[in-house]
Amino acid sequence: MTSASERGRRPLRVGNCSGFYGDRASAMADMARAGGIDVLTGDYLAEVTMLILGKARAKDSTKGFATTFLQHLDAALEHLVANRIRLVVNAGGLNPTGLAAATRELIARHGHDLRVSHIEGDDVFGSLDGLRQAGHLLPHLTSGQPLSDWPHQPLTANAYLGGFGIARALHEGADIVVTGRVTDASLVVGPAAWWWGWTPDDHDALAGAVAAGHVIECGPQATGGNFSGFRSVPDLMEPGFPIAEIAADGSSVITKNPGTGGMVTQDTVTAQLLYEIGEPAYLNPDVTAHLDTATLTDLGEDRVGIRGVRGTAPSRTTKVAITGVGGWTNSAILALTGTDLDAKAALVERFVHRYAEAVDGLDAVAVERIGRAQPDPETQNAGTELLRITVQGSRQAAGRAFSSRVVELALAGYPGLYALGPPQPGSAFGVYWPATLDQRMLQHTVHHYDGTTEIMAPGNPDGAGGEVVPQAEPALAPSVPAPRADELVVAPLGEIVHARSGDKGGDANLGVWVRDGAAWDWLRSTLTVDELRRLLPETRGLEISRHELPHLGAVNFLVRGLLGTGATSTLRLDSQAKALGEWLRSRSIKVPRSLVGS
Repeated sequence: MTSASERGRRPLRVGNCSGFYGDRASAMADMARAGGIDVLTGDYLAEVTMLILGKARAKDSTKGFATTFLQHLDAALEHLVANRIRLVVNAGGLNPTGLAAATRELIARHGHDLRVSHIEGDDVFGSLDGLRQAGHLLPHLTSGQPLSDWPHQPLTANAYLGGFGIARALHEGADIVVTGRVTDASLVVGPAAWWWGWTPDDHDALAGAVAAGHVIECGPQATGGNFSGFRSVPDLMEPGFPIAEIAADGSSVITKNPGTGGMVTQDTVTAQLLYEIGEPAYLNPDVTAHLDTATLTDLGEDRVGIRGVRGTAPSRTTKVAITGVGGWTNSAILALTGTDLDAKAALVERFVHRYAEAVDGLDAVAVERIGRAQPDPETQNAGTELLRITVQGSRQAAGRAFSSRVVELALAGYPGLYALGPPQPGSAFGVYWPATLDQRMLQHTVHHYDGTTEIMAPGNPDGAGGEVVPQAEPALAPSVPAPRADELVVAPLGEIVHARSGDKGGDANLGVWVRDGAAWDWLRSTLTVDELRRLLPETRGLEISRHELPHLGAVNFLVRGLLGTGATSTLRLDSQAKALGEWLRSRSIKVPRSLVGS
């Protein structure tokens, strides 16, 4: 592994090989084989993943971790050893102890003697009722759902831990660290704190590491994946995974291995900085990172510097993600072809709502039109739209009974009716509920490879201060003019801006930034909350918070409640709001002619 003499004498090089449970199977081996890094991280967890692992644990108490990690490690192990790379992953999920044991067995089969430590303390499922009754568990400020309204049987409850447990495990000599639910950025913060010997009071340095961790946590999203400027990305079939070079002051350079696909530019890094955030004060258990203080510099050759990120004390509380089974859901997709499409869709809607009124146990119904049929189509598909029907409720109401009723339309519905796929029995859907818990209530525990244990102090040990109060939309100066007093033309917003969107529980995050700095004054004075509602009518009636990040030329929106109670239960087709930004970019708006194409 990395020589002790190198630590603290040059920037830490930390790579990523996984952005979610299901990411590229070859990435860990590819990154380990390439070498040139000190630490390799893998992020396997998300809100949806915790529900999946919870169902697995409910069936078999020895499960509950990301099993694909062992396959990845099996292929990468010899390269990790040869290139002296440490490995830090949150693949332990709900069972870090079980995965650590399985990891040791795999290493032994290969004939190696690596030191494996693991971290626990995030899982509060066993004490959930006690925490609720004692009033220690509080609703998260974005949930919009009081604690008393939680109606479902929970399967998981995990607090987000910080990175100092990882730092201690590495300091004591661990070659591999397996964690449960730490924050995504903690996978990078921990190694950086170990490498540089940071203390909890090194707020600016920690904040810089949080920014670097946030950029690389989703793997190839930092190297051109899911980027609105994807047409300019080379070899997008297999973009490389990102690397962060982190200096003593927390500043970093984001890059990738030479010869790999994709690219690292100021825009690809901005896209990931804005991804799934709310206000610019980005909360982590170790520090509050103020992302609106970050400045980016394109250094060329797939290298982008991040500097100036300011940090303040962390919140005394940390987020707790609770998942459970919410009920039963089912859906059917019907084709609408030819003429009278509105009338055909209306017939189905009347049919579905009559069914809902006649059946007990159906809680929610959604009927959505997908696509737009072309007039005078030259092919049948070109003249076809889709109609998606989704229901939620009891298994009896939303299961086979619903599918059978839809099938009955086959000979009694509109002309040209056919379904895309056979009738389905449906499935259980999950729900997500965020809460907060005082960090002092947690036992953030490091199980060192030698059998000893260590309890980490909370990120805000005195429990005072450190709270970030959500800010209202900043006042827009009406005196800010359009940057050029030239003719206004109508153009798609995407000709002026990039965008990246995603989910934050039941809320949707939408980051928008200018392709050229000359458009910033126009963007900040034009893209208000009211204008966003006009451009995206589905957001009307929802609470929207808006935040400016001038150094990035960006505006970030949080659309509250767009996804209902979260990705696993929403009736919305785009369940994680991944395409919300692309919808916005496709909308037309009046723009100064000189900015079009800038």
